[in-house]
Formats: sequence, C-alpha cells, structure tokens
Amino acid sequence: MWRVAEATDDEAIVDLCLRLYAEDPGTGQVPAGNIRQTLAVLRREPWRGRALVLDIQSRIAGYALLISFWSNEFGGEVCMVDELFVVPEHRGRGYATSLFSDVTQGGLWPTPIAAMALCVTPGNVRARRLYEGLGFAAVGSFMVRRIP
Repeated sequence: MWRVAEATDDEAIVDLCLRLYAEDPGTGQVPAGNIRQTLAVLRREPWRGRALVLDIQSRIAGYALLISFWSNEFGGEVCMVDELFVVPEHRGRGYATSLFSDVTQGGLWPTPIAAMALCVTPGNVRARRLYEGLGFAAVGSFMVRRIP
C-alpha cells in the first residue's frame, strides 16, 4: 500500500516520474535533477510536504508528491497533489482512491487539512474522471509564471 518514501526509494521515484512525463506531458521537460532536489527538500523540510510510494509486495508501483500550503480562502492547510502516478498494470484497482482516502483521514498526512487540490492535463480524461468521481471540481483558473 501507500507509505512515506524513504531515501532508498529515490531512484525508483525518479524512474516513475520520467515515465509520467513521457506518458502525460505537462508544460515542459522536467530533468531528473529537479526530481532528486524535490525529494531531498521534502526529506529535509517535511513541513513542505512529502513523497509517497505505492509499495506492492516490496515493489514500487507508483508515487505521489504531496505539497502543503495554507489557504486563506479555505481557512486552513491545503494538500496539493503535485504528481500522482501508478504503473499501468496496477491501474483501476483502487490504489489512487485509497491514497485520497488515507490522506483525508490522516493516515498519510501529518496534520488535518481543509482541502485537497490537484491539476490534471486537459487530455488525461481517465484521471479527470477519477478525480471528479472523488468529488474534485474545477475552481478558477490555475496560472503560472516561471521565474528564470
């Protein structure tokens, strides 16, 4: 099942991240160095969020990057699902649903949360259906400006 990632899981997470980006490309290339830096920061500064892995019979079959931020609008901490990936052969078995349930019930997140948030690429219809089925709804328009 889902558990907090350990340093020994880092390379498996990097590989899965790269698989996600190949399967469902976002706004640009994400180098492996960014992933390693994210994992190191989350371990060093756990208040920022956490990396989780889907461990099935001692094999990593997925990962999630959860990021924390405070929202005045929601009146509390928001757990942002920055990335979520389950390998294709394990999809459709309820693992993503169990992740959301465990986070909202406090099993995988250290503090109570006011909301969960995520982004989904427009073409990822299967993921969008899953998230809508879990009660997620589009709110506003997420805009980003990169700072070089």
